[in-house]
Amino acid sequence: MPESHYIGRFAPSPSGELHFGSLIAALGSYLQARANQGAWLVRIEDIDPPREVPGAATTILRQLEHYGLHWDGEVLWQSQRHDAYREVLATLQRGGLSYFCTCTRARIQSIGGIYDGYCRTRHNGPENAALRLLQHQPVLYFDDRLRGRIVADEKLAREDFIIHRRDGLFAYNLAVVVDDHFQGVTEIVRGADLIEPTVRQISLYQQLGWPVPGYIHLPLALNEQGNKLSKQNHAPALPGGDPRPIIIRALQFLNQDVTNEWQDLSIEALLNRAVENWSLSRVPEGQM
Repeated sequence: MPESHYIGRFAPSPSGELHFGSLIAALGSYLQARANQGAWLVRIEDIDPPREVPGAATTILRQLEHYGLHWDGEVLWQSQRHDAYREVLATLQRGGLSYFCTCTRARIQSIGGIYDGYCRTRHNGPENAALRLLQHQPVLYFDDRLRGRIVADEKLAREDFIIHRRDGLFAYNLAVVVDDHFQGVTEIVRGADLIEPTVRQISLYQQLGWPVPGYIHLPLALNEQGNKLSKQNHAPALPGGDPRPIIIRALQFLNQDVTNEWQDLSIEALLNRAVENWSLSRVPEGQM
């Protein structure tokens, strides 16, 4: 592992193969970590089995290697981290920082889509209930290293959000915070589609008394209809041929200096050159 205190990560969910939008997030986080002489970790966020595609996790790891994005250490699998999540849930319950909620999605939609704290004082049991964080430390804004100060929707920031789902699955906001803390991640580089939950995650860090990492939210690659490239929008998987033209295209998307001679470099030399020339200040903010 590199000796720098910087630790970054890429954390895909195995709901399909990586596409160009995924590559932007992977490459940006990789370059930021390597340019800071830091470690770059990979975590597979396989905590939502109904959304997972069989074999996708293995394919994702193979795609990263094919594109020269080699990670440090062992891959962390969220499916093997349930005990850690349960321990944090128990800590929050013992501290009076969570409660069971039996409100349905239909009820919450009927009141405007933001939960109103209805179950805070109802002393529900765990049967057929979600567990919500009692929001004592709402975070109304955060500073993004690329975009500057980002102000959150106040109602969303003050909402008691779900940390353990009614169906028994662990919520994304809980798992991502627990694992980033466990792995010592110092800066999170990811797509701008994840800006909204950031204030919730920061509030959970603070309520657990853990240091808060830095954040960089990269621009999103869009399709011809102006929608972000995503697995839900059937974005095509990264091609399996020569990775260099796609890496160069991704670097150009991130507004990095790329010269014609880079096309003749090996994938390893190309990425080394990209690290040497990486400039966060050149990255466009793009779509949020």
